[in-house]
Amino acid sequence: MARGSRSRRGRRWVWRALAVFFLAAAAWVGWLYLQIKAVAEQDDARPADAIAVFGAAEYLGHPSPVLHARLDHAVELYQEKMAPLVITLGGGGAGDGGNTEGAVGRNYLLAQGIPYDHIVAETRSIDTEEQVRNLAEIARANKLHSIVVVSDGTHLFRIAQECRASGLTVYTSPRPPLGHVDQWDRAMRYLHEILSYTVLKLHLNLRWLHGKVGL
Repeated sequence: MARGSRSRRGRRWVWRALAVFFLAAAAWVGWLYLQIKAVAEQDDARPADAIAVFGAAEYLGHPSPVLHARLDHAVELYQEKMAPLVITLGGGGAGDGGNTEGAVGRNYLLAQGIPYDHIVAETRSIDTEEQVRNLAEIARANKLHSIVVVSDGTHLFRIAQECRASGLTVYTSPRPPLGHVDQWDRAMRYLHEILSYTVLKLHLNLRWLHGKVGL
């Protein structure tokens, strides 16, 4: 009887621990969703030392629609004199034929009339974490104290947190939406960022979660 009583108490403790875990997880997800949403819906661009465009896919040397929208937004910010320098970020893979997102971005900006010496192309990074690390190196080398970061709205909370952890002062500026975004796609974007940021905070090595969004 005593053994059965201990077993029941043990099960109750397990269920309580599980309930606490799931409540804490739900609270974390809810808080994180609100943080991502708040950053995604606000353009915080202001005069700074540089504008940094986070990479997205390129196709045979041409920007994908998402990268195109990010670059166009950076051009608008540059023309509004938000910053005198634009940094394009992103490397390439084995199937990219030697093209990189950073170089494709630089070429696009040149075609839009931004002078070559007003552009810095970073061409080695393969995910958001590497883009942030390389951006921090560029900032230190060029004595940049503040940066307007451009990406998809849902991507910007994670970018801002990682940049600030690297010692950068950043202001977020989301690119305009492309066409209609349905509820499923929107939910998947938020889920991607919630998982990616959680993995980042837990210091887990799951690169497939850390890649670029909106490719």
